[in-house]
Amino acid sequence: MNAIVHFRDVVKKYDSVMTVNHLNLEIEEGEIFGLLGPNGAGKSTSIGMLSGLIDLNGGDITVGGSSIKSRPIDVKRQIGLVPQELAIYLNLTAKENVTFFAKLYGLRGKLLKERVDEALLFVGLLDRAKDKPSTFSGGMKRRLNIACAIVHRPKLIIMDEPTVGIDPQSRNHILESVRTLNRLGSTIIYTSHYMEEVEAICTRVGVMDQGKLIACGTMEQLRLLAGQDTKLAFELDREEPQALEEISSLPRVKQAGSIGEGIIEVICKDSAAILQDILFIFHKYGISLRTMTRTEPGLETLFLQLTGRSLRDQ
Repeated sequence: MNAIVHFRDVVKKYDSVMTVNHLNLEIEEGEIFGLLGPNGAGKSTSIGMLSGLIDLNGGDITVGGSSIKSRPIDVKRQIGLVPQELAIYLNLTAKENVTFFAKLYGLRGKLLKERVDEALLFVGLLDRAKDKPSTFSGGMKRRLNIACAIVHRPKLIIMDEPTVGIDPQSRNHILESVRTLNRLGSTIIYTSHYMEEVEAICTRVGVMDQGKLIACGTMEQLRLLAGQDTKLAFELDREEPQALEEISSLPRVKQAGSIGEGIIEVICKDSAAILQDILFIFHKYGISLRTMTRTEPGLETLFLQLTGRSLRDQ
């Protein structure tokens, strides 16, 4: 895979306050990248600089090889931005809204009409194309916001808190839209205060705090970085003390023991790496595995471990 976004030693200051502190980050083409941070961590400022809405004080950002400093228009053409605050016009119809943004990206004629209808169909609003957003629910306005951002088929889509304040049905629709856009070839940068959303859709997560990227990786990599344990429970046809002793001696196992009724529990680090060793021990002693469950710390727990505070802390 190739990186589509490069942050290189990016700095942003407001007076004497360092909001973004020498940020280095690469986002691979084709991934859904979750960007997290407590309020004031610098993630919104970073998104603003990437979008060309905020000037950099140092470093550079490139998108598809184009620099935001030297070729800002080239960068903006590649980006679709879904801002946290709705960027739609209440006095225009849904179709007029999407058409306005499509024209900003240079779409004209037959292609303009096709792309506008395509975007409205994608977000489920084609049947409301002639209605004004003032008659829409909060979820429908959010979906129209997305249609305006994707009408030009951008390579990179930035979604900044796209599900704030909407009902569960609209939230599920937006999350499925994110997956579909990604399958169709767009790289997604996704920010949210809802950890379960990031966990459900993101292939990789970056955590910012105090203007710095303090962690970046898959969920499994973040668990290892945070030093969090995984709990494995095995239901067996029988228990064998020697097998349990061997499992307990494995390097990544912190604790192993029987919890009754043919079930043993193993607390370990890097469960993906150790699982094969455990299964080999069962096979060695002729033990049949009936079921296995794995309980891992969620993103909220990892975030607290990494930053020392909640994502929603002010």
